[in-house]
Amino acid sequence: MFPRSLIPDYMFEKYDDITPEFLASIGIRALLIDIDNTLAPYEQPDPDERNLAWVARMKASGIGMALVSNNHRDRVERFAAPLGLPVFWNSGKPFRKCLDRAMALIGSDVTNTAMLGDQLLTDAYAGAHIGLITLIVPPIRDKRSLFVRFKRWIERPYIRAYRARGPISQQVKEEAHE
Repeated sequence: MFPRSLIPDYMFEKYDDITPEFLASIGIRALLIDIDNTLAPYEQPDPDERNLAWVARMKASGIGMALVSNNHRDRVERFAAPLGLPVFWNSGKPFRKCLDRAMALIGSDVTNTAMLGDQLLTDAYAGAHIGLITLIVPPIRDKRSLFVRFKRWIERPYIRAYRARGPISQQVKEEAHE
């Protein structure tokens, strides 16, 4: 189970490539979103205009959202305040407790929620092992510590597996035509 849970359902070049139209096409009406290296680099304390515009577009389309981060409270609350999103800090991803609480708060469940992040070992696994669609973007600006480089090395075969398989919707379409 662990290896399959590390292969994301969809990969995008950047978070704002994910549109409300795409989410609607796969039955998603809510997002649980990581912050660091997904929406902004670690050293960016506040959302920028691009973050604000993307969140506004999602909200205008009726997409429910919550920020779910393993980072500390001050960082997460500061980033979330201008966005007007509920926050879960020190979330303990890949464990499910905060994901379940976030879905309850925004009125969604595993059938209509996706997890958006940059890490397979936390974000993709957290979402996949409870049945969420997983959306992964490359890290905006990765830390270069030995630990992070090791995690990225572990992720490589799963990214290759995704690229070989393609997005889950492509796989489902191909199976339907067989």
